[in-house]
Amino acid sequence: EVQLVESGGGLVQPAGSLRLSCGASGFTFHDHAMSWVRQAPGKGLEWVSSISWNGGKTYYAEFIEGRFTISRDNAKNTMYLQMNSLKSEDTAVYYCAKTPHQFGVKPWDYWGQGTQVTVST
Repeated sequence: EVQLVESGGGLVQPAGSLRLSCGASGFTFHDHAMSWVRQAPGKGLEWVSSISWNGGKTYYAEFIEGRFTISRDNAKNTMYLQMNSLKSEDTAVYYCAKTPHQFGVKPWDYWGQGTQVTVST
C-alpha cells in the first residue's frame, strides 16, 4: 500500500534551519508530483510547496519568500524540504502528500502522518 513517512521535525530557534524528509513506498514515486502541506495550531491546512515528477518544476506559497527549498531524490524515493530562516509563524505539523499527476499542486490523494516543527525561544 501507499506509505508516506515524514521525519526531521523538531524544536528550533527563530532564524534556525531544519531539513524535512518524506520517504515514499507502495507506488511508482518518480511518476508523481509531490507536495508539502502544513497545519498550524487551531488553523486549517495550508499548502507550502510542490515538486513535479523529476524535480523540473517547483511551486512555492508566497509566504515562503525564498526561505525554503523543495527537492527530491527519485533513486531514494525521498522528497525533502530545506527550511531556513525559520519564524515562529512556521510552527505547524508538516505533512507529505502525494498527487495522482506528474505536475501541479493538487489534488492530494495520500498523506503521511506528519512531523511537528516548533519554532520558539
